[in-house]
Amino acid sequence: MSRRKETIITGLFLAGLILFGFISCQKTADKKETNSSEPLRPTPVKVYKVKKQKISEKLIYTATLEAWKKQAITPDISGKIARIYVAEGDKVSKGQLLAELDTQSIRLQLQQAQAALSAAKANLEDAQRNFERMERLFKEKAVSEQQYEKARLALEAAQAQRDQAEATVKLAQHTLDVSIMKAPFDGVIASKNAEEGDVINPMMGGLTATSGVVMLVDYSKIKVKFDVAPEDIQKIKKGQRVFVQGYDNFSNEKLEGEITVVNSSADPQTKKFRVEALVNNQDLILKPGTFGQVVVEVDSRDNALAVPQSALLNNSYVLVVEGNKAAKKNVTTGLKNTEMIEITSGLKEGDLVIVEGNFGLAEGSPVEVEGEVEK
Repeated sequence: MSRRKETIITGLFLAGLILFGFISCQKTADKKETNSSEPLRPTPVKVYKVKKQKISEKLIYTATLEAWKKQAITPDISGKIARIYVAEGDKVSKGQLLAELDTQSIRLQLQQAQAALSAAKANLEDAQRNFERMERLFKEKAVSEQQYEKARLALEAAQAQRDQAEATVKLAQHTLDVSIMKAPFDGVIASKNAEEGDVINPMMGGLTATSGVVMLVDYSKIKVKFDVAPEDIQKIKKGQRVFVQGYDNFSNEKLEGEITVVNSSADPQTKKFRVEALVNNQDLILKPGTFGQVVVEVDSRDNALAVPQSALLNNSYVLVVEGNKAAKKNVTTGLKNTEMIEITSGLKEGDLVIVEGNFGLAEGSPVEVEGEVEK
């Protein structure tokens, strides 16, 4: 094949490629023009109808739960434990006998003291009669002043012996009383920390000195303790309502209480403020020694316009449905909680605020309402 023929064939091939490319581009352009003329498909959304309602601003914390009364039951004296009448988990009433020391020697001491008191009283009666006789004779000048003084001093000595004997009886009785351990209040035996036969010495420390022969708790009320960050502490006030739920409470029941303590100084390490609340727990739903969630109602407003938190975009605006299109509404906000936020301006009652499908949705985009969310 000659060089001239090769050149002609190559030229024809290149011309064909150029023509094919031009036709393809034209078809693509025509297709784009056709697509751009098609209407945009509406975005499916769900809406919330704005209405007036009560809204409460709430703060949520993790709290430790403690019994509001707790006491280690320990005798004031040393001795060997003779009997323990209760077990862990027992419910007891105020004044109920819980445990006692071996009181045999104490009872003997009490008997001796009572006998000595009886003798002292008899001696006092004799001394009183003798003094009265001597006093009468002294007035009649039948006895000397020395004899009279001797009788008077004998009476005073007998009175002192009687007083001392009474004190000894009281001491022995007190020793007996404190060797018997009774419940100071209604409650539950949280733990049993000693056994019958153990020798206890509260002054020496150790297990029973710190936690008692038994530990008695009353958790018909619960102390709720939690820590609040500096930026929130100004919102916390004594008397505010709280709602508490135990993390191990599978019924999801929340118990109501109120704040009783707000510390004015922060922990030097955590920089947080300790707050305490007291919650009624009559059904013993909350358990001491566990953790729970506490919700503090720091403020509330009646007849407020509020929308779900999911409606607010960029913390400054919401999208509402107007004429089947998304319309942007700049808003200002007020109180808020985990679900709702108050709208103080920018919306009116009855507006349909988009709460689902609003992420990435442009203003003016067509929308199709698939349902209304109730809150």
